[in-house]
Amino acid sequence: MSKRLEDFIHDNREEFDDLTPRAALWDNIEKQLSFKEMPKKREVKTFSLGFVLRLAAMIIMVMGIGFVVYLRNEKRTGGVDLAAINPEYAQQQKHYASLVKEKRHELLNVAKTDPQLYQEFSIDLAKMDSTYKKLTNELKTSPNQERVLRAMIRNLQVQSEVLNQQLQIIEQFNQQKNQDNENKSI
Repeated sequence: MSKRLEDFIHDNREEFDDLTPRAALWDNIEKQLSFKEMPKKREVKTFSLGFVLRLAAMIIMVMGIGFVVYLRNEKRTGGVDLAAINPEYAQQQKHYASLVKEKRHELLNVAKTDPQLYQEFSIDLAKMDSTYKKLTNELKTSPNQERVLRAMIRNLQVQSEVLNQQLQIIEQFNQQKNQDNENKSI
């Protein structure tokens, strides 16, 4: 501070000390300080029980669907990743398996109209299906998995050919039956 200011304060000290601030002044200062110091309270978000239950149900449902897909894949390939053995063969196996499934479905529709014929055909299919299941089980432990996979594909190809022949026979049988019915009505 400057010397003159210090001297002024020193000379007039008694006049400064006899003045006291009013009581409300400090209260006002405290109010202003308390508003500035206290930050805004953040709203705490809580999850409702309904939200938590819906979330848990969704998670369980997704996990369940994933597990079912996993089990179906395990059942089809015997727990062996066919693409890891040979991606091209895996594609062929998938193609022929879907083809056989489609043809079996067609044959099953025929079973409704002619169950005896279907019964005869299903015996052959059961033998081939049994062989395919054996190959699937052998695939797990075989040292030459690619060879077994080729045999599985060949089995599916034969099943597809047999199913095609059976469907053609049924179609010819139905045509013959229709012609006989037409000849009888004439």
